[in-house]
Amino acid sequence: MSESDLAGEEYPAEIHDYLSAFDKSLGFVDEMLKTMMSVSRSELLQKLDPLEQAKLDLVSAYTLNSMFWVYLATQGINPKEHPVKQELERIRTYMNRVKEITDKKKAARLDKGAASRFLRSALYEPKPHNKSAKRTPVPAKKKKTH
Repeated sequence: MSESDLAGEEYPAEIHDYLSAFDKSLGFVDEMLKTMMSVSRSELLQKLDPLEQAKLDLVSAYTLNSMFWVYLATQGINPKEHPVKQELERIRTYMNRVKEITDKKKAARLDKGAASRFLRSALYEPKPHNKSAKRTPVPAKKKKTH
């Protein structure tokens, strides 16, 4: 069907705003894909560390599968009953693993030496400074008896 045929096709007025927003979103997706496709994959991956590469791969796979989900829905096929649902769940599992790794990297590291010094100084009890307290009583000597 041509665009003019679609424009002449009647649909409920309530969904016009939704269709306009969907069309606008598709335009954004198209622009993003053009931007991503303008740079070679190997060139892009060289600029990223392994964790960032994994994130890029996961986002790409999730996006493609999500787009296929939408395609199935537009064709009248229930995507919840299609294997694409399991694929999206599998990708989500890996995304959560990458998030855990990222969170562990961001977590504060424990400096054992500093922690032990901190505890030692916190538990330190200074000795009394006055002279009388420093002296310990010397026991009296017993007299020798012959």
